[in-house]
Formats: sequence, C-alpha cells, structure tokens
Amino acid sequence: AGCDLCADGAAAGRCLTCGVRLCRFCCRAHRRQKKTASHAVTELENTKDCSQAGKPLLCPSHPTEELRLFCEQCDQPVCRDCVLGKHRQHPCDFTSNVIHRHGDTLREMLKSSQQRMDTLEDVLSQVDEMGSAVHSRAEAVAAEICQFARGYVKAIEEHRDRLLKQLEDLKVQKENLLHLQKAQLQQLLLDLRTGVEFTEHLLMSSSDVEILVTKGVVSSRLAKLNSIAYSTHPSVDDRIQFSPHERAGQCCGYEVFGAILNKVVDPARCTLHGEDLHSARQNQLSGFTLLCKDTLGEHMRRGGEAVRVTITHKDKRDCALKPTVCDNGDGTYCISYSPEEPGLYAVCVCVKGQHVQGSPFTLMVKQKFREHQGVFHCCTFCSSGGQKAARCACGGTMPGGYQGCGHGHKGHPGCHHWSCCGQVKESSECLCVPPGDTSQRSLLRTVAL
Repeated sequence: AGCDLCADGAAAGRCLTCGVRLCRFCCRAHRRQKKTASHAVTELENTKDCSQAGKPLLCPSHPTEELRLFCEQCDQPVCRDCVLGKHRQHPCDFTSNVIHRHGDTLREMLKSSQQRMDTLEDVLSQVDEMGSAVHSRAEAVAAEICQFARGYVKAIEEHRDRLLKQLEDLKVQKENLLHLQKAQLQQLLLDLRTGVEFTEHLLMSSSDVEILVTKGVVSSRLAKLNSIAYSTHPSVDDRIQFSPHERAGQCCGYEVFGAILNKVVDPARCTLHGEDLHSARQNQLSGFTLLCKDTLGEHMRRGGEAVRVTITHKDKRDCALKPTVCDNGDGTYCISYSPEEPGLYAVCVCVKGQHVQGSPFTLMVKQKFREHQGVFHCCTFCSSGGQKAARCACGGTMPGGYQGCGHGHKGHPGCHHWSCCGQVKESSECLCVPPGDTSQRSLLRTVAL
C-alpha cells in the first residue's frame, strides 16, 4: 500500500490519530508539523492488526471509493462521490485537515471521562471502606448490646432476688408478730380459763367459810386478768403489694423498677406543716403542707393518696375556698389557696375520708396589707416646714400652738415614724382605719406635705 499523503512512497507507518498511511518521509514530516506533532504514529508492523491498518475504509454507498473526506454538517466521513452527490452543499474537508480538531475534542472528552473514572473509583473505594466500617461498627455495637443486655439481665435478677428477700423478711416479720400475739393471747386465755374453772369449782364445791376465806385472792386474780389489755384485731395485716412501675433506684449501674409496698397510710398520724397554717392575707396566695405517715408513724415516701381539703367561712356559709392539692409523689402534699374574704375559716383535711392529725382547725384571714399613706419622718415640725396646723398620728404636740410633734417635746417618739399612723417600723403595716370606718378616724391624722 502507498502513502496517503505523497502517493509516491510505500506505507511504513500509520497515524493512529488521523488514520492515514504514511511513508517514512511523511512520518517524519507528520511529527514535525505543529498541527500533527502530538499525533501518535506507529510502525505498521507494531499495530495490532496490520492487515486492517493497511486497508482503506470504503464508502458504504460507493463501495469503490475510499472515505477520505469529512462532512461537517452531517458529522460523518464521506467519499468523493458523496461530496458530488447528496453532500454537495455541505461543508466538507479532507480527514487529515479536520482530524486534529475532532481528535482534540475526543481527547478532551477522553480526559474528562478518565477523570470521571478516577472519581468513580475513589467513590467506590470509599463505599467499600464505608461498608467495611459499617460492618465493623455493627459488630462492635452488637457486642455492646450483648454486654448491656447481660448486665441488665444480671441487674434484674439481682433486683428480683432482693425483692424476694424483702418479701420473705416481711413475711417472717409479720408471722413472728402474729405468733407473739397468739402466744400472749393463748397465755391470757389459759390464765382466764384456769381462774374461771377455779372460781366455779370454789362456788360449787366449797363451804361458805372457804369461799369467804379465798374470796380476796380469787377476786384479786380475776381483776388482774380482766385488767390486762389486748388488741381485738391481729397485730398486723396482709397488705403486701408489688408495684412494678415504682422506681427502685440503681442496681449494678442500671435503673430498675418494681417495689414492695407494705406501708399503709394512717390518717391519725398524718401531720400538717407551714407558716400559713393558721393565718393568711386577703387576696394573697397561701398554703401549707400535708405529711402522710404509715401506721408506725414513718414517712410514706410515695404519693397517690386520696386527699380532700375544704375551707369554709364560719360567718358566711356560702363563702368557701377552692384549694389546690398538689401531690409531690414523695408522701407530701402541698395545699394552696387565695382567700378573697377576710374572717375566720374552718379547714378540714381528710385522707381516705378520715381527718388527719390537727384537723379540723381554724384559719384567720386578715385584710390585705395596708400600705402607709404618710411620710416616714423624724417630726412634724421638720417635715412640714414649721406649719402650726400640721398634725401627726403619734399624738405629740409642741408649745406655741403647734399641733404636731417635735424633737424633745412631749409625745415625740424620739425616732423616725410614720406620719399617718405613728408606727416606728418603716416596713410595718399601716394602722389607719380604711375609708368607710369612722370609729377611730378622728384619732389618726396624716399631714399633707
């Protein structure tokens, strides 16, 4: 085969970029030209398929013509007959002239594709690494779960054993108390039966003198037996309950639930506490605390009891407060209220329908705190600027026609005091009679400054 460029020499190589056959001279020229300096030229014997490389590509429409031209509009190689035919008006050029441009485009796309391949390989590598990390992490978490479960099961089993031990101790304690009570009652019954039988035998079989002789001893014995106190009910009850939702603290580092409840609230032992237990102020929020205790007088330390509180005015039967009862969940209950009417109230606090210790009791609601309307001053003379008509509630006067108090004069308290009521404590409540009450109005004068 001949050279596609000079048509004189024999083809010694082939441009892999252009696809043209080249003689040795054209091979060297192809490498020297600027446009084709970057093309890959290989010897024909080094190509993978020399037979295919040496064969020209023929036009499928014109089998005798070689594809040497390229139609830019149709973007496909064409032969000479195609250019003269249906590609007549299309811009065409030799493949050797356009190969560099289209080759560069392909190379750019190839470079972009190679970069994309590298990126995909990196992503695949990261995915594989993440898959390995997920697998390792899942195995580690599974080990943690198993360890947690083992510890949790151990904690629950220990808590179970502890609850069963508490139950057994409680049962033994109750049984021992019942056995002790039973023994005491049996001994008392035996003593009474012996005394009764002896007395019956004495009355039936003895003479009058014998009865009279032993009467004192027998009477004393029977009186002593009859005076021995004993409980008419069993000393303990069977109130043993298990609460699965009760918090039971920590066991082996785990929070566990479930507790044995054997305490029973005793209203007679429940107590009331608080500074506002017996006194309150009108229109001010007040309250007290109820502390529930069991039959042994110990703090219940759990809530849920039925607490009912009523606060009723003693003079106005239709006037009753609506207290709020807050269960703290620890055996204490906060009772709060805000009285609108002053006066004396009756307060009833009941647990399970029974009055607690100290209930019912009285509550005195005072009128709302009265603020001072005057001036906290040293004397009327100083505060009024020497006005003779200025009077003070302390009742002091000065010579020379002054109606108010002054330093060192009769009636002067000798310290700062309120001009409206004479109180010497600055943070005190005003003693002035409220508007509408004229019973002592004339005794209290305030000075207008």
